[in-house]
Amino acid sequence: MLITILLSMLVIDCYPQNNISLGSDTYHPGRLRTVLIVESAASAAILVGVHYLWYKKFPRSRFHFFNDNREWLQMDKIGHATTAYNASAIQYNMMRWSGVSNTKSIWIGGLTALGFQTVIEIFDGFSQQWGFSKGDMLANIFGSALFMAQQFAWNEQKARLKFSFHATIFPKYNPGELGSNKWQRWLKDYNGQTYWLSLNPASFVNNHTGIPRWVNLDLGYGADGMTGATTNPDFIGNRKIPAFRRTRKYFLSLDADINRFSDYNQLLYTFPNIIKLPAPALEFKKGVAVRFRSFYF
Repeated sequence: MLITILLSMLVIDCYPQNNISLGSDTYHPGRLRTVLIVESAASAAILVGVHYLWYKKFPRSRFHFFNDNREWLQMDKIGHATTAYNASAIQYNMMRWSGVSNTKSIWIGGLTALGFQTVIEIFDGFSQQWGFSKGDMLANIFGSALFMAQQFAWNEQKARLKFSFHATIFPKYNPGELGSNKWQRWLKDYNGQTYWLSLNPASFVNNHTGIPRWVNLDLGYGADGMTGATTNPDFIGNRKIPAFRRTRKYFLSLDADINRFSDYNQLLYTFPNIIKLPAPALEFKKGVAVRFRSFYF
């Protein structure tokens, strides 16, 4: 939140408060002030909520590091990258909607997303339950860099990071780790999460093949069978937990890049473009025949 305010104040100070031309755009200080107010309030609410719902339950400690790279079959790392990528895209589009120049919007988008993720990692660093994860930070940097690099190179996103989720049986065995209600499970049940690298073929081949410009080819990664972070516990409390095989899963599916349906209102289209649309998919799993899923999300 603080980084968002400071960076955006720099932009405001660079231009007079009347409308000015930024390339083909018009600078709207009123829009920018609205974005700052809404963002600041939302960021504060999120951080306060995370503190009370998550960190307050555990004792604090001196700042320390924690190596969690082996946990959850790296699903959490891909989640960090996906969050940083999409936060960068949303912030960029809000800046462009406000009339901020393209170059400044790219930097503000990427650095704001990375700054917010860093605040969360610092919270982890002062929690006895966790610690500052270098792996998480590398994933955060990768996500923001993926957005910024494409915007600088092509002024468009030819490869997006997306998310989908389905309910699984695993949280009932360890609700403390995987979530005790449906809202927590979206965040904590890595068994139900799938992360997608969504590629736009038409943008890579200059659309000479006749491929619709909105059609994407998605490569997905997921995992299941996880009731613990690095290994599955045999007991939780006095209750015996069934044995599950921890398995990585890979997917091939089609998707739509909603931004490419129309060039109008890119800000509006950013939000649904975070979610992978339900579609048929091929599932690849070690030791198991390729499975066709007629409807996967």
